[in-house]
Amino acid sequence: MSFCDLPPEYMKKDSAKIVILPVPYDGTSTGMKGADKGPQAIFDASMNLELYDIETDSEVYKEGIYTAPLEEYDPDPEKMSAQVEEKVSRYLKEDKFVAVIGGEHSVSIGAIKATAKQHPGMSVLQLDAHTDMREDYKGSRYNHACVMARAGEICPSVQVGIRSMDISEKDKGKYLLAQDIVGNKDWIDDAVGQLKDKVYITLDLDVFDPSIMPSTGTPEPGGMSWYGTLEFLKRVFKEKDVVGFDIVELCPKENDKAPDFLAAKLIYKMLSYRFR
Repeated sequence: MSFCDLPPEYMKKDSAKIVILPVPYDGTSTGMKGADKGPQAIFDASMNLELYDIETDSEVYKEGIYTAPLEEYDPDPEKMSAQVEEKVSRYLKEDKFVAVIGGEHSVSIGAIKATAKQHPGMSVLQLDAHTDMREDYKGSRYNHACVMARAGEICPSVQVGIRSMDISEKDKGKYLLAQDIVGNKDWIDDAVGQLKDKVYITLDLDVFDPSIMPSTGTPEPGGMSWYGTLEFLKRVFKEKDVVGFDIVELCPKENDKAPDFLAAKLIYKMLSYRFR
């Protein structure tokens, strides 16, 4: 299965500029399970995507999009992170733009490590309902609740859309609360201004309001909207050099496919911003 129903000549590994790396891992989830089924659900939904993007007046698939095979990963989160890091590093050395599809948020640790080594001085932009800044959780430093603590050991980060945290995370990192975005015309300028020239984006789908994205393991009320999020992302891609991204935490539901399509559309939209 591949991302989007592309003509065969645009899915070749050697010529494609873009690699979609699925990581169907759900080993540390503490809410609802099922994020390991996220990549397949996104691939299924992407078969119905129109390949022309109206907003950017572009067809990004013509840059070539290679979908790496769906493979199993080690159940131990630290070992899984090392596997992801190795795969992402290999594609980056081949001058590919890598988009990782989770899986739960712990899959981002290896991708961030690999990308930071390839692009020293980068920062991480996290869009998420949760800060994920715990030093360790449930006996592991590689739990999904620790992803930004591990990222912070490598490079600075800016967190957007936050609306849930443990008190131990209160004074960690730079975050923009969802409640401070509402009615604030300057929040995008504030967030973009804190980023370095090179940016890696990690996007937990629970950053969106559950009214449009109920299919996550830990949904939180009061999330971001579709067009508000796109407006922000468009600015980031326009003003910064986005060197990679991941989309994580889709927990697909059998009786509601709209969130799967949202995730697939978001990936294609972000690639369209990157390559337009």
